[in-house]
Amino acid sequence: MIILFELALTFYMISMILGFVEVTKSSRYTSVGMTGAAIIGFFLHSLNLIDRFILSGHMPAISVHEAISLFTWSIVLIFLLIKYRYKIGLLGSFIMPWVFGFMLISSAFPREIQPLAPVLNSFWLIIHTMLAFLSYASFGLSCGLGIMFLIQYHFVKSKKLSGLFKRLPSLNILDDVNYRLIKTGFFLLTLAIISGSLWSETAWGSYWLWQPKQVWSLITWLIYAMIIHLRRKVGLRGRRGSILAILGYIVTLFTFFGVDLLLKGQHAFL
Repeated sequence: MIILFELALTFYMISMILGFVEVTKSSRYTSVGMTGAAIIGFFLHSLNLIDRFILSGHMPAISVHEAISLFTWSIVLIFLLIKYRYKIGLLGSFIMPWVFGFMLISSAFPREIQPLAPVLNSFWLIIHTMLAFLSYASFGLSCGLGIMFLIQYHFVKSKKLSGLFKRLPSLNILDDVNYRLIKTGFFLLTLAIISGSLWSETAWGSYWLWQPKQVWSLITWLIYAMIIHLRRKVGLRGRRGSILAILGYIVTLFTFFGVDLLLKGQHAFL
């Protein structure tokens, strides 16, 4: 079980290093190698999660180590899907450092399998958790694309149309895929909040308890609802839209990490 996690971490590190190399000197070999290492790491990571599921009998998402690991797995899943669907060059160079960083953080926490608390013994655990983590992952990819957009925008404005500019996707592609990810993440987060409310009602007898995690999930939802509204009604896109995507993800990370580390509540994750 442990060796699978360590191997996944290693291949994510290899993918990250090849991503750095591709930024400085892109070639078909570095691109294929980066994606290939990410796929192998994802496969080993999946086996690790499956192994923990079999050994524990429940979804591996109830400890700090498991939650961050599953969150990272979700990011890689969305990354590979976007990579396959849109063929966005250098995307891994901006995403894999986060993946490796989150996995490294996960590795620092105790890895012992913890018993499942009675309140978590529900089919909602898998549904709610996966919806939430996949929405966070979609927002993470939108943030990465937002950063890529700002870099490409800088090249266009400064008229430095060589080097990295030629390897990055066009501004239109980055902006379009960014918005698609935000809409996908928003839809998944909506379902996550609804499923969480239904779970809360069965566990504590109330759909909404105003717990810190619930409140910050709602704040995150409102932020992305605002981003979508501004895009549709005001036409806010491009550089300002990318900045909002980055800021939105900062709030998302606080919702995932900060709330559980700094605030008290009944939410079981972390």
